[in-house]
Amino acid sequence: VRSTQKITSAMKMVSASKLRRAQNTIIQFRPYAKKLSEVLYNVFPSQNEETKNPLEEIREAENIVFVVITSNKGLCGGFNNAIIKQSELLLSTTYAQQHKENKVQFVCIGKRGSDYISKKRYPILEIDNQILDDCTFEKSAVIADKLIDAFIAKKIDKVEVIYSKFKSAGNQTVETTQYLPVVFEQATTDKQEIDYIFEPQKEIIYQQMVPQLIKMNLYQYISESIASEHGARMVAMHQATENADELIKDLRLSYNKMRQASITNALIEMVSAAESLKS
Repeated sequence: VRSTQKITSAMKMVSASKLRRAQNTIIQFRPYAKKLSEVLYNVFPSQNEETKNPLEEIREAENIVFVVITSNKGLCGGFNNAIIKQSELLLSTTYAQQHKENKVQFVCIGKRGSDYISKKRYPILEIDNQILDDCTFEKSAVIADKLIDAFIAKKIDKVEVIYSKFKSAGNQTVETTQYLPVVFEQATTDKQEIDYIFEPQKEIIYQQMVPQLIKMNLYQYISESIASEHGARMVAMHQATENADELIKDLRLSYNKMRQASITNALIEMVSAAESLKS
């Protein structure tokens, strides 16, 4: 038990170190992604159907893709199970008809999710487990580009991302976010509209920024999930270490009781033997 406790304690410290790095990435990236979405919504509000980006096209959702982000390793509590459960819930409710017609495909990021999806024999479009070991914007952009190309080619009509949003080390929530067609975030501030001067033309900038936002969103979702994984593992290992303490106390108490009973029995036998000799 003590050996196991040392392992869980070491894993807790490793997870805490990785969590700090992942948390810093999120803190630095969240404001940038949020502001870009607001800029696209507020600076380019007058886009009509002709000037809209193809990635905004809303069409009947026949062919669906689920991007399921789990972890490569276990020992992180219910982290992976919660994401898989949410995926199954969507398959049985919102996208039950598409699932029945075998029109829901999966992009699996994380070995735990890919193993489950493979075992269930659901259609898999892409598997990338290595990205979790060293997640960069460039690596996530490769996956995003494939989804963008498939959406523009009308091979898929909608993409949903199922991931764990990081709030704190002890608090992560499973989120389902529409990834494609893209939806912009509206700013909550009531600032006066500004007549910007664009160079090059506004339409050119707009067409270039939309794919960039989509790539950044996927990078953010993966980063959030990585931080959530480390937070969940740190909490799980902390609880395991504390449980080991309780188990050691219980075992020590049981050992002392057995030892005391053994000593008492030995004394009784000695007294009985002495009495027998006297008589």
